[in-house]
Amino acid sequence: MERENGVEQPRTSSSPPPLYSSPVVSWREEEQVMSEVHLGCPPNHSGPHVSHFTILLPPPHGTSTLRGHTDAVDDISVSTSTMFDLDEDGDLILTRRKKSPSHHLVLTIQHNITSSIPRVGLQVWRAELVLADFVLHVMSMSSDFDEVVALELGAGTGLVGILLAQVAKTVFITDHGNEVLENCEKNVDLNAEIFHGKASVHVRELDWKDSWPPQEANTSPSKGRYSWAQSDIEELKKSSLLLAADVIYSDDLTDAFFSILKKLMSDNLEKVLYLALEKRYNFTLDDLDVVANGYSHFLRYMITGEADDAVSKQLDSASEPFFVGEQIDLRFIPCYVRDYNRGHDVEIWKIKLNRRARF
Repeated sequence: MERENGVEQPRTSSSPPPLYSSPVVSWREEEQVMSEVHLGCPPNHSGPHVSHFTILLPPPHGTSTLRGHTDAVDDISVSTSTMFDLDEDGDLILTRRKKSPSHHLVLTIQHNITSSIPRVGLQVWRAELVLADFVLHVMSMSSDFDEVVALELGAGTGLVGILLAQVAKTVFITDHGNEVLENCEKNVDLNAEIFHGKASVHVRELDWKDSWPPQEANTSPSKGRYSWAQSDIEELKKSSLLLAADVIYSDDLTDAFFSILKKLMSDNLEKVLYLALEKRYNFTLDDLDVVANGYSHFLRYMITGEADDAVSKQLDSASEPFFVGEQIDLRFIPCYVRDYNRGHDVEIWKIKLNRRARF
């Protein structure tokens, strides 16, 4: 037997289909892709599959040995001035916390083993698990996420939003398409027992290419149970936290993502998005090289701490980027989700609206 996230899976004699760490958008839409997270699952399994993810819970933020900072997120941002302790071989020395073997939970997630490109939200992707680690870490170090109104964009299986509901007041878990939304709703139901008593969790459809706010709110019951009520929209205006994982893989979708993001964040400049992504490399004839063009396209939307002089001169230009991005240092984010490989190409970005941009 092979094991996937602590669950025994039958070994198959047939060769598995090609394994991809990311959707390859140049393929035809009906082609099947498979996440690396699903390695070990039966490749010929059709329909929904259930996996149990073991999560080592961090201690409550009031008792954490890592607590003691007023802003947990700022303390783990990339900084060139940060000092590190190294051993004699030059390797980083990290102080390890004592672990309580019994302090864990098991998250039950229904997902597909493979999917077509338009339905990749039915799978669990690596950046989703890294973002889950980040959310758990902030929850352990501070009260920053306590009682917040939060929105998860492109939520897929809803794993991150489900974890956040342990401390948040309201979580809107959003994606596009009934099949993905129904699967997400199933996962919310499967894990409702871990939510704190007053948490409200809503699964809603959010198509980034549609207008916002939706015109049909409270006026068209035929839109289904995933449509937005006017009360939802009013509650979402109070949101301070946005989350997204593995939504950067198509330039068209990246454009649509940042378009809706600007609308969602423009009513409050203090809103922050934490976005986990995986750099996706492909060989292109234009470059005659293996490049991450999708990642480069993503960076064009932001001013970053590593922006060159040419980008900095845009600060008084009408074409100035609407967003400011800061990369989070993942070296200081423990792996709370057990038995998965982060790889080397996953990043988390803290993104806010650029206060000097002309809207």
